[in-house]
Order: sequence, then structure tokens, then C-alpha cells
Amino acid sequence: MKELTLVVASKNYSSWSLRPYLALAHTGQPFREVVVQLGQADTAAQIAKYSPSGRVPALLHGELVIWDSLAICEYLAELFPQARLWPQDAAARAMARAVTAEMHSGFANLRNHMTMNLRARKPGAGRAPGVAEDIARITSLWKECRARHGQGGPFLFGAFSIADAFYAPVVTRFVTYGVELEPVCAAYRDAVLALPALKAWTEAARSEPPVARYEQ
Repeated sequence: MKELTLVVASKNYSSWSLRPYLALAHTGQPFREVVVQLGQADTAAQIAKYSPSGRVPALLHGELVIWDSLAICEYLAELFPQARLWPQDAAARAMARAVTAEMHSGFANLRNHMTMNLRARKPGAGRAPGVAEDIARITSLWKECRARHGQGGPFLFGAFSIADAFYAPVVTRFVTYGVELEPVCAAYRDAVLALPALKAWTEAARSEPPVARYEQ
């Protein structure tokens, strides 16, 4: 098989990069990783080497380039069906796609005011207007997924899926900003934090240089 290369941005800050990384790691397939540090004079030039959109993540597979996080995950699900990145049950799969799409396009208040910063601890910060509503919607989704389809494992649909990859950055935000969770959601948070791939990503993030504009 042609080599898979995943191009990501600084691991401490890039929620979009984390998502396909977790999905790709879950497949068990070998891949090369390129990390472009944010906030550098040549950041844009480095990204432009790999991504036609000027943004990362980007997946390179031979001559194919995929530059959107959800598109990358969908490609991986098709390329490695044995990894079962989507639930096998049709109803569960439809719901998993719906909650993933909602994360992909929504929750702007949470994104803007609770930015991803794995090293930071800011309990009580980020509570701007609209953030509480985003948190309530996210946690209601988690509870509904767990109640309807969570049998057989600790993740939203039991086994790990793309939906979990997409909500993993939210899990880290809830830790950074000290968001208190009900027991069902706290157990889900802990299951995501225990993922070996997320632990490896977080460990790598600790050694990255800070970028002032992302530390606000």
C-alpha cells in the first residue's frame, strides 16, 4: 500500500488535526506524521507544501490529497473497513454521522471562547454568552448516544468511532476549562482521555513551543 502521511498543526492547539489523527491511529495502519508549528514566520509556506486549501490537517496517500478532517475520516473508513470507524448498525451509524456533522459545523461559541490548549488549566474561564448552551447541547448528545447505542463499550456508540474522534477535542476543552459533568458524561470523558493515541498526542504537545496568540 502507498504510504499514508498525515500533516497536522501544533498538537497543543489544533483540534481539527487531532480528529483524523485519532481515527487513523485507530486503524492500526502505519503512517508518517508531519507537524507544522503554528505562529511561525514560515507556517503558511510550510502548510502550502501539502494542502491546496492552505489549511491542515491534510492526508496524503500517493498522489491523493484530502484536506478536510471529516473527509479524511470518511476516506479512512472506506479504505480500512475492518477498523469499523462507523457503527455497524444502520440506525446507530446514521446517528453517529449526524452528531459528527453537528460537531463539524456547529458550536461556534464554544470553539471561540474555549479554544483547545492541552497544557493550560483555566477553570471558570471561557464562559461567554452562548457557551453554556453549547455545553448543554453537547452533553445532551453524549447522554442520548450512550443511552441509545452505547452498549458494549465506553464510547458514544459502544466501540470507538469517528464520532468519538470528533468530540475528543471537546473532552480536552472541558478539562482545560474545568467544566463539571454529570456521571455519564464524566465516564465518557475519562474513556476518551484514556485512549493511548490521545495520551501520545498530549505527551507530544507538552514539548511544543508556546504560541502567544493561542495562549490568550
